[in-house]
Amino acid sequence: MITPIIFMVSTSFKEGAEVFDLSIIPNEPTLNNYLFILQESKFIKWCLNSFIVAFTSTVSVLFFDSLVGYTLAKFSFRGNEIVFIAILSTLMIPTEMLIIPWYMMSRTFGWLDTYWGIAFPGLMTAFGTFLMRQFFLSLPDELIDAARIDGWSEFSIWWRVAMPLVIPALSALAIFHFLGNWTAFIWPLIVTNDPDLYTIPVGIASFNGEFQANWEVVMTASCLATIPTLLVFIFLQKFIIKGIMLAGIKG
Repeated sequence: MITPIIFMVSTSFKEGAEVFDLSIIPNEPTLNNYLFILQESKFIKWCLNSFIVAFTSTVSVLFFDSLVGYTLAKFSFRGNEIVFIAILSTLMIPTEMLIIPWYMMSRTFGWLDTYWGIAFPGLMTAFGTFLMRQFFLSLPDELIDAARIDGWSEFSIWWRVAMPLVIPALSALAIFHFLGNWTAFIWPLIVTNDPDLYTIPVGIASFNGEFQANWEVVMTASCLATIPTLLVFIFLQKFIIKGIMLAGIKG
């Protein structure tokens, strides 16, 4: 598992034919690849694009998924289970089957080469709805009823009573969704043609030409792109583990 990462870091310090040398330690280590990525390429712009898309979709998912999950968990209405099953059934549809409808819709509404066009497929997820519903089911109904007796609106109950009690689920959902959008490749590749709107994975892929691949540049960009994900896991791993553990015991 560690070997590809070590090879990636090692190659980022190589140039020319030495890239194809399998030695871990470069014979003539250089920082030229990093200088090229940071100064001459649009890597910083791609990082900003990835952050904008990932942050926007994550905020949207936390709001809408938790709101729908709360509704399905704490309101009894005709068709509740049908709606929940319908949402879950979308998990069985491969993303590749949705790309054509997404693209046709983006072209119709003029969303091609826009941040909105990149982000809209991930603004709400079935997995997040399922996760939040399971957590909200564990909250005692008496707590919700007490807030209703005090005259609170349903939105206030959701925001001020229920949401603070499901912080572990929100944290896990935010981390997973942000990282998923940070590394997304297929849809951003299809919906964007403007290099200024490339996300990091698409930008890294652009370093490979039709007849030649600049592996040292690709590896260098990959190293830099990996840093944010490593920091997320290092500093937020307790929230990830807690969220997974609690999700596994919710009935």
